[in-house]
Amino acid sequence: MEEDYEIPRLGQIVQVTNGREQGQYAVIIHVIDDRYVLLADGEKRKYDRPKKKNVKHVYLIPYVSNEVRKSLLETNRVSNGKLRFAIAKYRSEVVTDSEKGDVHDV
Repeated sequence: MEEDYEIPRLGQIVQVTNGREQGQYAVIIHVIDDRYVLLADGEKRKYDRPKKKNVKHVYLIPYVSNEVRKSLLETNRVSNGKLRFAIAKYRSEVVTDSEKGDVHDV
């Protein structure tokens, strides 16, 4: 079964397409409604001070960090280290592979 990645999901990695943080990766830590999400990256944007962003201004990457998602669902919190780890893991697995020529549907 293929998941619909046009709908923002908890723990999903996104790339910011508009604004000061354009081009940077972040993780969805809260879905406010069908239009807005809260983003954090654990480094510049900590969990305690997330960025409210319009879904139109981010590229939803078809990659969900199960560790972040599980933590948010169980405790309603996630550590900044876990956010940084999720982004680093995505970048090392997917971005590095695509640079090598193993193109994924991203």
